[in-house]
Amino acid sequence: MRSIRWRLTFAYALALLTSMVAFGASLYFARHETSLRSFDQRLQQRLQLEAELSARYLGESYRVLGRIVARDSTPALEPTIAAFFESFRDYLVIADSGGRVLFASDSASSLPIASFERLRAPLRSSPRALANGSYTFDPASGPARYLVLPIDSAGPEVAAVLVAAPSTTTVLEAEALLQSMLVIAPLILLASVLVGYWVAGRNLEPLGTMVRELEAITDGTSLHRRLAVERTHDEVARLGSAVNLMFERLERSFAALHRFTAEASHELKTPLMVLRAGVERALRNPGTPPESLQALDESLLHINRMAEMVDSLLTLARADEGRLPLAVEECDIRELVGEAAETASMLAEAAEIVVTVTIPDAPVPLAVDRNRIRQLLLNLVTNAVKYTPQGGAVSLGLSDQGGMVTVTVGDTGIGIAAGDLQHIFDRFWRADPARSRIGESPGTGLGLAITKWIAEAHGGSISVQSRPGRGTLFTVGLPRRTAAESTVS
Repeated sequence: MRSIRWRLTFAYALALLTSMVAFGASLYFARHETSLRSFDQRLQQRLQLEAELSARYLGESYRVLGRIVARDSTPALEPTIAAFFESFRDYLVIADSGGRVLFASDSASSLPIASFERLRAPLRSSPRALANGSYTFDPASGPARYLVLPIDSAGPEVAAVLVAAPSTTTVLEAEALLQSMLVIAPLILLASVLVGYWVAGRNLEPLGTMVRELEAITDGTSLHRRLAVERTHDEVARLGSAVNLMFERLERSFAALHRFTAEASHELKTPLMVLRAGVERALRNPGTPPESLQALDESLLHINRMAEMVDSLLTLARADEGRLPLAVEECDIRELVGEAAETASMLAEAAEIVVTVTIPDAPVPLAVDRNRIRQLLLNLVTNAVKYTPQGGAVSLGLSDQGGMVTVTVGDTGIGIAAGDLQHIFDRFWRADPARSRIGESPGTGLGLAITKWIAEAHGGSISVQSRPGRGTLFTVGLPRRTAAESTVS
């Protein structure tokens, strides 16, 4: 679960479930013991009542009839007397002084023989002694409570009555409570989880807003933005305040860095121009010794490279500070692509690299800064030629997709490693010099950074696809907008 909201909801549900189980178990066992004692008392009272009622009825019947036991081969209660006891729902057994059964209720008679023998066992041992207790005479019925009541008023042939009832005949209060909890607990848990999810979402909403605002701050030009912090003084508010303080420090650091880069680049331009003029003057001087010409020529090469890097640094520094506006005008983008193709053909001629260009026949009007787009295309075609081996191919393409104009620059060079693709637009990052052709001077590592800024300054984007040994393809997407819209942006 990647969401804090879901993790909080899950933890809340788990804690609630644990609490409910602990509370329910404690309540169940407490109620279970109380219910068992209460049920046992009620059961004893019921058995006592049934036994006394049976003894009273037998006594009254003997007093009226004078005889209640039929004198057949097997002693038994008279049918008219036995009919009274048929309505008893509990186990009822009436025995004589020898422990022989004179009557057994239907529930007792339906028991298996072994269970019935265990039921009447107290009558065989001491039929004329008052006894009560519990035992298990039927495994299917569980434990049972019994009562043996001696009878003296029903004649010499009737000795005692045994009444028994299994504990399962009545649903215990604890069992009913458990059933109720099993029905209600899932509903309570579900409702609590929904409420917890809603509460977590409400409390984390400021954090979500903060994350969205942080995601919008993508580079050093957005550091002036601040998070909206509520005056709640909670952890989220403290986090927002800390982030705002961090942005304030970063903004000052970036501003100082941009100012230093711009001022240093500006201050370096003049001495570099003086150095270049002096070296060029020495190269044109006929009196310069021949042995010094090579050193001067190499010095001029490095001065030019340094001047190019200083110009690039100054461009990026001004762009970071927002002091580099675009001179946007409506133009046919095909002209700029054609110029870049001609430049690529001249650069590729010595290396026998084939340059192809694909452009639409119809004009492709686009509101852009001509010089910046020209710089973007020249950076891309220069890199394509530089990193394409002899005999390879470089291609330029232009397509009009209605709301978007797409420019592609591809080559058949050795490509870019997958681990380097994420760094090619970083400043001062340069690929392995072994990738370029022998004799090519390494770049400054700022060309693609400037290219990316130019594309994004026009509201577009630039992407790259490459595989080692298969070549590289740069794709620039420029949205079609009016000159007024481009200038405002």
